[in-house]
Amino acid sequence: MSSAPLVPREVFFTKGVGKHKNRLQSFELALRDAGIEKFNLVRVSSIFPPHCKVIPMSKGTKKLRSGQIVYLVLAEASTDEPSRMVGAGIGLALPSEGERYGYISEHHTFGMTEPKLKDLVEDMAATMLATTLGIEFDAETAWDEREEIYHMSGKIVETRGVCQTAEGDKSGLCTTVVAAAVFVP
Repeated sequence: MSSAPLVPREVFFTKGVGKHKNRLQSFELALRDAGIEKFNLVRVSSIFPPHCKVIPMSKGTKKLRSGQIVYLVLAEASTDEPSRMVGAGIGLALPSEGERYGYISEHHTFGMTEPKLKDLVEDMAATMLATTLGIEFDAETAWDEREEIYHMSGKIVETRGVCQTAEGDKSGLCTTVVAAAVFVP
């Protein structure tokens, strides 16, 4: 007897930040801030399933139970250096054809502002998708120019990004940031 394939039908995006003297506890606090601490999280790679629907986090968490094994694409970064900027971002690129899969990107960084990180993760996801769709582009051009090319091709319908940045705690507490695309069965 074979079971049905595990392909998520919905996804939501979330982010959070946590600070604590211990890295593990700062990670837990970041997950709490993101609203996903009560699940058993399993990291997966970055394919956005065909026909998967983006839903609000409030709707997605209501469909999950405490202790449930939940698949997600997770970006996380930590620092215990006072004033050091830390960032985690998730990007999404969706094809115009509903039968095709899209891409989710994740990135962890230091010293990058939230707007630059958002542009980077959107660019990464869109570029991965563009290469599979045969869209011709110059990788050396700026993201704004390539974004226009991608959308004008009619093959990429949407890009988005969710990012969390934070400045390292002045007193040296560990500061952890997370950003996630959480799949809902």
